[in-house]
Amino acid sequence: MRQIYAYMDTIQIKDKTFAVSIREEDILKEVSRVAADINRDLAGKNPLFLSVLNGSFMFTADLMKRITIPCEISFVKLASYQGDASTGVVKEMIGLNEDITGRTVVIVEDIVDTGLTMQQLLESLHTRHPQEVHIATLLVKPDKLKVNLNIEYAAMKIPNDFIVGYGLDYDGFGRNYKDIYTVINQ
Repeated sequence: MRQIYAYMDTIQIKDKTFAVSIREEDILKEVSRVAADINRDLAGKNPLFLSVLNGSFMFTADLMKRITIPCEISFVKLASYQGDASTGVVKEMIGLNEDITGRTVVIVEDIVDTGLTMQQLLESLHTRHPQEVHIATLLVKPDKLKVNLNIEYAAMKIPNDFIVGYGLDYDGFGRNYKDIYTVINQ
C-alpha cells in the first residue's frame, strides 16, 4: 500500500515550535553532490566511513547509498549536546574497533557548529595513526565555528539556528522527520 505524506509546515516538540527550513529533496540533492565529490576524490583508497551516532544516521544512510567506490563503514557514538546546546565536552568515543593505522578515514557527521566536538574526535583518531582523515558533514554553521577545521565535504551551510529533523533532535525527539525544521519560538 502506497502512502502519501503531506508536508508538515510546523511541528511542536516539547516547549518549542519548529518550521520547515530545508525540504528532503533539497537535502538529497546536496547529499548526492557530496557523494560524487567523495567518489571522485577518494577513488582507489578504500576509505573507512566513520559515522557519528546518533544524529548522522540518516545522512550516513543516504550518503552510503550514493558511494560507488570500495569502502567500509563503522559507527561511533560521542556526546556533547544536552537539550538544545552543546556542552563543549565530548564523552568517551564508543565503538571504534577497527584498526585505522594507515587508512583513509571519512568522519560522517550530522552537523558541525562550534567544531569543538570534531576537534576532539580528530585528536582521538590521530592517536590511532590513520593515513588521512576527511570530514563529511550534512550541515555546518560557519558563524558559530570556534576552531579552524578543514571540512572538505559539507552538504550545506546554515545560520546559527536550532534545528531538528533528518536525524537531528531536541532531547531525543524529532530525528524521524524527513525535512529539517528551524525553531521559531524558544
